[in-house]
Amino acid sequence: MDPLPPLNALRVFDVVGRVSSVTAAAQELCVTPAAVSRQIRFLEDHLRIRLFDRHHRRISLTPAGRDYHQEVSRHLAGLRRATQDLHHAARSRIFNLRAPHTIAMRWLLPRLASLHAAHPELEVRLHTSASPPDFEREDLDAAIVISHGHEPGVVHYKIMENEIAPVCRPDMAARLQRPEQLLGETLLHTHARPDDWQMWFSHAGLQVPGTSRDMRFESSALAYEAALAGFGVAIGQRSLITQELDDGSLVAPFGQWVNLGSFSYYFVMPKAVYTRNTPEAAVLRQWIASISLPATGP
Repeated sequence: MDPLPPLNALRVFDVVGRVSSVTAAAQELCVTPAAVSRQIRFLEDHLRIRLFDRHHRRISLTPAGRDYHQEVSRHLAGLRRATQDLHHAARSRIFNLRAPHTIAMRWLLPRLASLHAAHPELEVRLHTSASPPDFEREDLDAAIVISHGHEPGVVHYKIMENEIAPVCRPDMAARLQRPEQLLGETLLHTHARPDDWQMWFSHAGLQVPGTSRDMRFESSALAYEAALAGFGVAIGQRSLITQELDDGSLVAPFGQWVNLGSFSYYFVMPKAVYTRNTPEAAVLRQWIASISLPATGP
């Protein structure tokens, strides 16, 4: 006889011995009571010893079954811990990060490339979505969000200012000397940031024209491409179009950048993830600090 009993039967035995009920064990294991009874009989036949006393409406461990159950439960708990530790070791090298599409493409990817080059053993899985992260329900370790920086339960790192202004090609900018002239231009909007034009026009003391010529895009990245192609004027986020502003392919004709201040871009991470005592967590904390803006106080 193989001295190692069937592991599935041991698992059933562990549950039945703990709850003292075939029916309750079946519910916990998501099987039928008949299947539980078969596994118990199979284990007793294999061991050639009676493990349970059967009563009218209940089942109880025999003295030998009680001693055996204590040892089996201890070893199964050890197996569970070892498995959890194994999964955690593998999981700790995977970092699930969410960011809005435009930020991921224009700001985050170059920085992730440098992280990967320095630490190829760390796998960062990047997901793009404009939806706020739900760290309780989603398999996410961190996210980039527009925030006021005070949500409870997470660590905040401010990574960029949220400055906006109209931007367009230089040939289009040449005919724009005053903000009022935007009322005759095609404005490029984005569904992900529907209020940007309103906020900028309000700062300039104007009403959003809302003409039929306006165009709307799913993300700011698409609006920027449309502006580069000459379709109209986009509302630009300064930190995301630095290359185009530097090379002159896009210009801000009025130079009136509006800092949205209280709502800026933050890298957020649950405190439980931030405090993980692993080498990977230390690497991530150091990297996040390196891409963040200096702290300016509470």
